[in-house]
Amino acid sequence: MSEAFRTMAWEGDALLLLDQRVLPMVESMRRCPDPSSVADAIRTMVVRGAPAIGVSAAFGLALAVRCAWKKGRPWRRAFEEAATELAGTRPTAVNLFWAIDRMRREAATLPDDPAAAFSRLEERAVALFEEDVAANRAMGAHGAKLLPARGSVLTHCNAGALATAGYGTALGVIRSAAAAGKRIHVYVDETRPFLQGARLTAWELMKDGIPCTLITDNMAASLFAAGRIDAAVVGADRVAANGDVANKIGTYGVAVLCKAHKVPFYVAAPVSTIDLKLPTGKRIPIEERDPSEVTHLMGKRVAPHGVHVYNPAFDVTPVRFVSAIVTEKGVLSPPIAGALRKLFR
Repeated sequence: MSEAFRTMAWEGDALLLLDQRVLPMVESMRRCPDPSSVADAIRTMVVRGAPAIGVSAAFGLALAVRCAWKKGRPWRRAFEEAATELAGTRPTAVNLFWAIDRMRREAATLPDDPAAAFSRLEERAVALFEEDVAANRAMGAHGAKLLPARGSVLTHCNAGALATAGYGTALGVIRSAAAAGKRIHVYVDETRPFLQGARLTAWELMKDGIPCTLITDNMAASLFAAGRIDAAVVGADRVAANGDVANKIGTYGVAVLCKAHKVPFYVAAPVSTIDLKLPTGKRIPIEERDPSEVTHLMGKRVAPHGVHVYNPAFDVTPVRFVSAIVTEKGVLSPPIAGALRKLFR
């Protein structure tokens, strides 16, 4: 993880989350003492990024049992109520459901004693946190080998330490490349409408002293045309069995630009992001968010009252545009569907 900041911290009776809605102007930790506050933090994007959402949900479920214990309630009912609430926050990122399933399987083995149940679920949540950081570091080591010794890399959205328990997926690859001595310059798409690139990715890279340049999303094509992009690296919120990739809206456009200009398009994602239950990306549920994210910019209206708005949070990049998927288990090269089947065999 970046040594300059923490995305989240566990206090034993609450989860602390770095409020990503107010970065980079304000660095503020939000305290979540119960599962409903964790669910609200996920829903309102205090915390965002598929791996970070999953780990946060795991801690939320541990808190459900702790709260039930302190109030003298049956913990299993409180656990399931919290699981339902957390699962309803954001539909696209499969890590959320993966983490809930891991915690459910652990809960099924536990005694009725709430203190003992909380202790075990707390341990499981901490383990998921640590697993995510380790996976990101492994991804970084694998992916860094794909990047040039000197060159420019385009990113879209934020797939850094802020989107994970620490270190990052796409930015983990870039961090590892920089740590290995590669001279990488990062072009950062601003990523409308929530500005995760402008507010978060640029902030992370500057914290770590990695050279970067911020661009608006519609400037990327001109950089490709000028031959100034050597690779693109993005994260993922869900990968279908055939290798189709759901990621922040606008990712598909970046992939098309890469294909047109013969530039590699890499996806960095932990194994927990791969959903073999869905045969193709056409089955991935796409979250649509509040129109105000488009009509307003940093709280100020920029569009006329009454205008119709379309605001999908994600798009799907077909596998034919993906040069490789970097996981903690290694790099999956085309044919990616076959590589995914082999990975899970």
